[in-house]
Amino acid sequence: MFSTETNCWFIRKVVCWRSAASIAWAVLLLPPTTAVFVLLSKFSLLHPIQTISECLSLLTSASSVFSLILLGGVIIMVGFLILEYCTVIPTIACSKMALLGQLLHPRQLVNSLAHCLMGIIVAWCCAVKVGSRYEKLGTPCSQGVGHEGDPQMCLNEYHLLFLLAGAFVGLSHSLLGVIHNMNYIPFHTVQKYLRFKGSLPLLVKCSATQAFYSIRNYIVVYYFLGHIPRTWLCKTLNLHLDNSINPLDSIAGLLDVSLLYHLWISATYLLFTWYITLLLFRIFVTEVYSFSVLSSFTEDAYQCLPKVLTDKQPMILKFLALQDLALLSQYSPIRRSEVFSLSQPGGHPHNWNAISKECLALLADLTQRLVAYNETIATNGRAKSLSSGSERKTSSESSGTSGTEDPMTPRFTFQKKTPASVFARSIAGGQQSPMTAPFTPDLDSPFSSPALRRLASPLDQGSPWYGTVQSPHLMRRAPKLWSTPTDPQVNGSPALSPDSVPSPKQEPSKPSFLTLFLQNRKEQVKHFLAKRVLIMYLFNKLPEASSQALFADSQAHIWALEGLSYLVQASFSEDEFGVVQTTLPSILSSMLLLQEAVDRHFKLPHASSKPVRSSGGLGDSTYRTLRFALRATLKTAIYRITTTFGNHLNAVQMSAEHQKRLQQFLEYKE
Repeated sequence: MFSTETNCWFIRKVVCWRSAASIAWAVLLLPPTTAVFVLLSKFSLLHPIQTISECLSLLTSASSVFSLILLGGVIIMVGFLILEYCTVIPTIACSKMALLGQLLHPRQLVNSLAHCLMGIIVAWCCAVKVGSRYEKLGTPCSQGVGHEGDPQMCLNEYHLLFLLAGAFVGLSHSLLGVIHNMNYIPFHTVQKYLRFKGSLPLLVKCSATQAFYSIRNYIVVYYFLGHIPRTWLCKTLNLHLDNSINPLDSIAGLLDVSLLYHLWISATYLLFTWYITLLLFRIFVTEVYSFSVLSSFTEDAYQCLPKVLTDKQPMILKFLALQDLALLSQYSPIRRSEVFSLSQPGGHPHNWNAISKECLALLADLTQRLVAYNETIATNGRAKSLSSGSERKTSSESSGTSGTEDPMTPRFTFQKKTPASVFARSIAGGQQSPMTAPFTPDLDSPFSSPALRRLASPLDQGSPWYGTVQSPHLMRRAPKLWSTPTDPQVNGSPALSPDSVPSPKQEPSKPSFLTLFLQNRKEQVKHFLAKRVLIMYLFNKLPEASSQALFADSQAHIWALEGLSYLVQASFSEDEFGVVQTTLPSILSSMLLLQEAVDRHFKLPHASSKPVRSSGGLGDSTYRTLRFALRATLKTAIYRITTTFGNHLNAVQMSAEHQKRLQQFLEYKE
């Protein structure tokens, strides 16, 4: 689709090196982490000196070095999986069924299988380091002799319990990563060292807590199903069971404090090493990247900020570019002057035009999504006439009062650009996931009404039936072949009545008996499923989930609002050529339209609920409150412009409705 030079330069030169640096730091932190684990697993209050000497001898042994090499390979594999599955836009499931679909997705099943295998490897390394009764899978039986006089080999169930615990903890970690959006990469402005230092206590707490609950669940599962892998392994490896030892799938076998402690400390060590890899990856990848505004050489033009914002790029690159735009608009007067500069020769504000056009397009996209979602919820599945509503008036006035389209005015599109991975898709291309677009009605759901399908279906704005109720007894007329620029509907004269226009009569085709029979059966199945409690539980929308998913990518819009507002504010004293003044009406109109859509959205149920508190885990939950952050940023951006320009904004050409709304900001009444 794109050439390698222009499409993957950032991934190749920046993201890959940042990812490699995070993995390298995680591997370097592995020896001290392992030393702490060995010390905690062998520590004895009665013999502290002996414990320290045993730990030192164990850490310098050949088996310990080999296990460190294996653990380093596991850390590298974990880093590659994070690189593959991470995303800057969280995937929010709007129903239990959608969440189940995410957990059972083939891509997620591969991820879960990989974590199970890595968990087994880490558990084996932990069993070797702890030693004693956990070290080997097969041990000589305490009673019984073989045919040649050698003792029989019995299954060491303690070692098996360790290996299966590693697989279970790895599976739990993978599934919880989907449920809590562990793959979501948030952006922070705190420096790397301070962020890592401040996150370490939370890292230890989360690892210990999750390990405790995982081991608790694993013990319950092993109590009921532990005999299955034990019997299968004995038959496969020709091992025997030692009858002198209580089986571990019994209450007497599991009520072993030492066993439970070693399982918990091993699971904590496993999760801590994986979480520290994830934390380092988040810190390194989201580090601020400064893009050049002007390029000294033509071949480097694709790396400049205006070009990066306007081209189809990976989402991580687009987000970092918008973050850099928000920062330069606040703290860099020299780079702001480059944004306001004119091209030579020609004297055109190409940099400002490209940046403002992309920011306005982002705001227009969110506005259109909000309008579509608000209308769908407000109608509650019933088609609503838009022929004389304020929405049509607003959309017609957004282009100004002159009647001609402003080239800087953004065009609304219904497509939401939500990729599933950071590096797999571009911002304008790629398929959409139904789980991340809850504002689009689920037309295939067994509980959707025909009116909702008609509402969600795209309408032809040129059709005479646009904005009216679509009746099944009316047929849409084909476009008139004799339409010319002098058509009465174009030049403003009264339109002809539909009765006066001759049109051939078309008999509607009647569905066959088989089609009617299948439709009736389909409706019966829908009604039958709708009465089942379990089906309704799986398909019902989760509270606030639709609103959260609607604003899932609002971090980009927040940066766009901050960048535009700060640049407009700085242009009052720094814009020597007045390049910003040409697009000031479009900027204000876009912000006011978005403000109106956001205000209408917060009047809907669950949208204005208070932000939920963070669960305290490593799964960042800031995406749940992005709608509140966007509303605050939007109002602040408008006030930033109005307080800077003051009454000068009365001379800006806008619609009467927008002038009235802007006057409220000028009078501090919003």
